[in-house]
Amino acid sequence: MNKGGIFLISGPSGSGKDTLLVKLFKKRPDIEFSISSITRPMREGEIEGEKYNFITRENFEDMLKNDMLLEYNVYAGNYYGTPKMPVINAIENGKDIIIEVDVNGAAKIREKLPQAVSIFIMPPSYEVLRNRLSRRATETQEVIDKRMEIALLEIARATEYDYIVVNDDLSAAVEDIISVITNSRLLLNRQKHIIDEVLKNAKS
Repeated sequence: MNKGGIFLISGPSGSGKDTLLVKLFKKRPDIEFSISSITRPMREGEIEGEKYNFITRENFEDMLKNDMLLEYNVYAGNYYGTPKMPVINAIENGKDIIIEVDVNGAAKIREKLPQAVSIFIMPPSYEVLRNRLSRRATETQEVIDKRMEIALLEIARATEYDYIVVNDDLSAAVEDIISVITNSRLLLNRQKHIIDEVLKNAKS
């Protein structure tokens, strides 16, 4: 059985990443999604096991001690992390899996799993990015400027990624990601076992 692939997807606030992923999984339900473990309380509208597993701080710290996370971060006093075993199990069973992660988390995962393919979701222009980040009328200009600053810092690190997908047309962007996933199956590190098998049989 061919192993599955690991796909890291990052993008700043305003890139439309979340909407893109919703459409992607509707079109390709065979692709798995890595569910993060977090220690903050569940918010209204969230569903356990859909995007997050809500666990206690003690459980999360046990995962840290036992090296059960590919990456983690602390935000506003709460832990956020990517469990290792669901990802490993998916690829061992031939399933492709997407990990939605920020630029720092993606860098940590690449260190542990260098075979991971990374995709950065870009807004089509600076103006579109600012317009998307300014949509919430309840936010002050100071908050908008801060979100813009963070987004630009993340975009500056897009050169660390294997692929850049510009989210101008949503459907086209989804197809671009699917193309990356499909084409990556032909990479040497996903097909080398076939070469080894043929050469082994030739010698026997």
